[in-house]
Amino acid sequence: MKKVLLIPDSFKGTMSSQEICSIMERVVHGHYPEAKVISIPVADGGEGSVASFLDAMGGQLRHVVVKGPYMEDMEAFYGIVDDGATAVIEMAACAGLPLVGDDKHPDRTTTYGVGQLMLDAVRSGCRKLVVGLGGSATNDAGCGAAAAAGIRFLDASGNEFIPTGGTLGSVAKIDMANLAQEFKAVEIITMCDIDNPFSGPTGAAYVFAPQKGADDAMVRMLDAQMASLAKILARDCGTDVQRIPGSGAAGGMGGGMAAFFGSRLQMGIETVLDTVKFDSLVEGADLVLTGEGKIDGQSLRGKVVIGVARRARSKAVPVIAIVGDIGDDIEGAYEQGVSGIFSINRVAVPFKEAAKRCKSDLELTVDNLFRFFKRMEL
Repeated sequence: MKKVLLIPDSFKGTMSSQEICSIMERVVHGHYPEAKVISIPVADGGEGSVASFLDAMGGQLRHVVVKGPYMEDMEAFYGIVDDGATAVIEMAACAGLPLVGDDKHPDRTTTYGVGQLMLDAVRSGCRKLVVGLGGSATNDAGCGAAAAAGIRFLDASGNEFIPTGGTLGSVAKIDMANLAQEFKAVEIITMCDIDNPFSGPTGAAYVFAPQKGADDAMVRMLDAQMASLAKILARDCGTDVQRIPGSGAAGGMGGGMAAFFGSRLQMGIETVLDTVKFDSLVEGADLVLTGEGKIDGQSLRGKVVIGVARRARSKAVPVIAIVGDIGDDIEGAYEQGVSGIFSINRVAVPFKEAAKRCKSDLELTVDNLFRFFKRMEL
């Protein structure tokens, strides 16, 4: 075995994708010391996405002072990869839920700092932005980010203001004229792994705002604000956000990215594969090892394992999924290009106990697999 690609998702609550890659690589080199091992840790767009891209591609971390969730000054960051051509931004860096602690008020938080990171990136020469949604403390539909980029929001009296989740309904007009010129020559891809609509019973407020601190009354208020904004976005930006799957992601940031910046919403794994140039990396590989915490019927909608398998299948490279747990209805995974699925659960114990031994169980499972490979070569 001369070349192996490692591209696992994290096992939520137990191991990061970087840790999994490290363990897998150690085992592969234990059996095939001369093998070329390429590690591509995967993140879903939330916290840790920048680190994953930098680990996979190299590049640099850029620190910038921006506004935090409550417009306080804070230091945030983004990654620059692909020889300076691409910036990777995770909104959680300055609008993330951990930043507000117990002070959760999705009616008042803002994505303004995210727009500042985007603006810094394009003014630094980046011509492609990859923006990861996830883990947000906000429900402002990306209006804060848009304001930081130069877009003006006016109320019924013509006064300019920066909308938050609780004031979206006050937006009477959106003036796109002053959007920073640099954005017109930039490709923007938004990593979004959900398909929730902008507003309504399965929209941003009803599904995600409670975990950000909203009670039932606030949820209803936030949803009404979103519905009001959607009409203005359709009129002034020419974008019917309610028709865009995923527009409700990250407090409506998905819809805002599409309406304000013309961004394409794309599954996280597809964005990762394109950005790291997976199709080129997999050429000549003997094997791809991927994985996620649990594989089941939901995984077939485009999570990491299936996304990787589809790409590798076109190059006739076998894919093995190493997972924490195997659920029902996984037969379709084989049709998508997965050659085999193996669980690291070696003993029947509750999750809390299994979590304590997950790293050694992963190592033993991969070791077992490569012992088999070596045996088959005899």
